[in-house]
Amino acid sequence: MSEPGADLLTGVLKRVSRSFYLSVAVLPAGLRLPIGLAYLFARAADTIADTKIVSRVERLEHLEALRDLFRGAGPDGAARIRAALAPQQTAPAEADLVARLDDCLTVYRGLPPEDRERIARVVLTLTDGMRLDLTTFPGEDEGKLAAVETRADMDRYTYLVAGCAGEFWTAMCIAHRPRFARWDAGEMSRRGVRFGKGLQMTNVLRDLPRDLRIGRCYLARQDLRRLGLVPEDLLDPGCLPKVRPLLADLVRLTLAHYEAGWAYTLAIPRPEARIRLACAWPLLIGIQTLAGITRSPNLLDPGRPVKIPRPAVYRLMARSGLTVFSSRALTHQYETLRARLSRPA
Repeated sequence: MSEPGADLLTGVLKRVSRSFYLSVAVLPAGLRLPIGLAYLFARAADTIADTKIVSRVERLEHLEALRDLFRGAGPDGAARIRAALAPQQTAPAEADLVARLDDCLTVYRGLPPEDRERIARVVLTLTDGMRLDLTTFPGEDEGKLAAVETRADMDRYTYLVAGCAGEFWTAMCIAHRPRFARWDAGEMSRRGVRFGKGLQMTNVLRDLPRDLRIGRCYLARQDLRRLGLVPEDLLDPGCLPKVRPLLADLVRLTLAHYEAGWAYTLAIPRPEARIRLACAWPLLIGIQTLAGITRSPNLLDPGRPVKIPRPAVYRLMARSGLTVFSSRALTHQYETLRARLSRPA
């Protein structure tokens, strides 16, 4: 990576997200920097929202200061964020990300105006989702648990924190790669939104026990009520059989989103192999994660998280690298992993 700002991707992004870094690293040069930069801003916002040693009121203020940077206001916001939050980070990579926010902004300001506008739009939408988290759920140390009320609320959340990235990705591909000129922007954006929602739903299901213990339940209270449950019941790992019908329904919804995401991936022109791989990898890893979720007897136990071993991820990536030019072969790999969802544990 030799383009301006490449050190941010290799030196910062690689450390804060090894999995997403793999997808960014394989992208063509014209897409690599703006998409990687957008992720760094989103990750910096996430760090702000998750710095538990700082009060929620202050986190919301710092999040708003970051948002101001993308609305053309508050030029000193980055310095205030760095001074307030960098020393509070326990993870060196997160501290480095916050400390280098000014560097990210310098590179951002050197991008073409159209790319800056696209990045600003997606960052503002993603941070809307983070503000929603901070205002909907109790503080981590309050010993309380809140839940989204309806399935529609859950759907809105998954759009704000992930689905909007599908719109951004689509717009960037159309703008930067001539082979995408024939894409129907509206239809592909809709598929891209579902792509992102599916990945986020996977995160919601996988991280359920951890989120419950910091006061957050993304399973709709209305859905739980139909099973005679309340969010607090899910704190007991033994509740898993009772909540299984809802989890199975949510897995079906997630798979429907994945189908749209897979159609999105196959619509990428075959010569654009790098972009195909960047889209195929999270779906292939995600479908394998979903299989682990459906088969786990300990899904509600925070001490037994669902994880895909890194060697398995690398094998998956290597195989898709060999099949990327063939939609049939690539789909066979996807369908083989999908079939594991229906096998008994």
